[in-house]
Amino acid sequence: MANQFAKPEILLQRLAFIALAILLVAILVVVGVHRVKVSEPYVKNVLSLTGDPVRGNAIFQMNCAGCHGWQADGNVGPSLQGVSKRKSRFGLIHQVISGDTPPMPQFKPSPKEMADLLSYLETL
Repeated sequence: MANQFAKPEILLQRLAFIALAILLVAILVVVGVHRVKVSEPYVKNVLSLTGDPVRGNAIFQMNCAGCHGWQADGNVGPSLQGVSKRKSRFGLIHQVISGDTPPMPQFKPSPKEMADLLSYLETL
């Protein structure tokens, strides 16, 4: 009966263990989701290519500049200056091809064109 309540040290150890387990599970989920995303054939293909920023600029001018501005500094759409510092390569690919953020249309360039566009966006 004297040990009905656990000692504070034991409670703290259990709480620390539970917190560590939760953190580990969260990390595993994030890594797993990232691997699934990067394993998509289109994304995998794009990421395996080396892009040409000059060709990427031409693709941008034809398809994106009307909303994002000729210098990618914003117009109807937001500025893309420094976008590669705010979004991962996967995030940029997803943004371009998904159509998840209206009014931006869904746009699916060839893998080489997407690699070129990524290369250009990384220069901004």
